[in-house]
Amino acid sequence: MVWRCVVLAVVFTTSATCLSAEPSNISGVASVIDADTIEVHGQRIRLFGIDAIESSQACTRDDGSTWRCGKDSAFALADHIARSPIDCDVRDVDRYGRLIAVCRKGKEDINAWLVRNGWAVAYTDYSVDYVGEQRLAEKEKRGIWSASFEMPWTWRRNR
Repeated sequence: MVWRCVVLAVVFTTSATCLSAEPSNISGVASVIDADTIEVHGQRIRLFGIDAIESSQACTRDDGSTWRCGKDSAFALADHIARSPIDCDVRDVDRYGRLIAVCRKGKEDINAWLVRNGWAVAYTDYSVDYVGEQRLAEKEKRGIWSASFEMPWTWRRNR
């Protein structure tokens, strides 16, 4: 009987440890998947509180010409992090198994950098953390704000 109790205690302790083993921080050199998704050590990370133009999405300039703003957003992120080590503070896991995180290059919040430079928008369905950065980018016509575009969530829904 005592043996059975010891085995059950070990099983429950191990199970609880495994369930809480989700990382709260992940660090390393990131590969850019798109402007709001990166990969570190084989783990996909969706950047918290922002939504970027999709890689295949285009923006329209005032003169009617289009440009591949989605690709440019991803390229801007890749150029900015430039194989530098980054640190990500994991907030959650989404339905696709991606970690949801705020990531930093040194002390700089990469999520904020993307929004402030007009390569992503504040995803206010989930956070208001980056609304100020978006207002600045829009006012100064940075990145996607220099053209017309569909919000990423609208563009995805219409596809």
